[in-house]
Amino acid sequence: MHAVPLINHPCMLCCQPTSMWCSRCQSAWYCSPEHIHSDWPRHRKECVPAMSSSNSYNVNMIATPPPAEPQFVTVSAILFSPEEERPRIITVRCKPSPKASQGMCPIPMLDSHFDDNQVQSIVLTQGLNGEPLRFPLHLWYAPLLLQNGKPVNRSIFHITSGAAEKPWCGPVVVLKFNGSRRQGYSDAGPNDLPALSAYFLSYK
Repeated sequence: MHAVPLINHPCMLCCQPTSMWCSRCQSAWYCSPEHIHSDWPRHRKECVPAMSSSNSYNVNMIATPPPAEPQFVTVSAILFSPEEERPRIITVRCKPSPKASQGMCPIPMLDSHFDDNQVQSIVLTQGLNGEPLRFPLHLWYAPLLLQNGKPVNRSIFHITSGAAEKPWCGPVVVLKFNGSRRQGYSDAGPNDLPALSAYFLSYK
């Protein structure tokens, strides 16, 4: 009996890890039937049927496996805590979207940071001097705390040197999209702070 190796390749369309391939050429990988259909006008030009000897074993001759159950993903995010002087990097788990096959972004699990307050989000697509961000930033906040004006966020006050026209209140968690299509997250880090500082300074 032959052991079948774990297959894990990036989807041709969204780069998500997948074990499903084009059954015709067996050399292009897709995370969902929708993505192979979307990419077919381009892929058909390079899709050459796979050739194999009927007398030799070829691991790629196994049937295309069914889609695996979507897995939670973990990414680095930036936490602006009202009680802390500086923002810090945290780890956030994201659960798969029910519409993952349609390219919908995973859903971050943020309840522990907002103490059961209702959470909303905004997408920051511009950085310093209005330059478009290649990787948009996803800001999550509690609007009720923002409206009540307390508690003032000390870490945001610190990175803006207290120069913001209006103080930001309550916690803020910032995730970073992995591209302009906003279909997933990548790791946020210190390099994202200048764009965030510019946003908080312009907040009114």
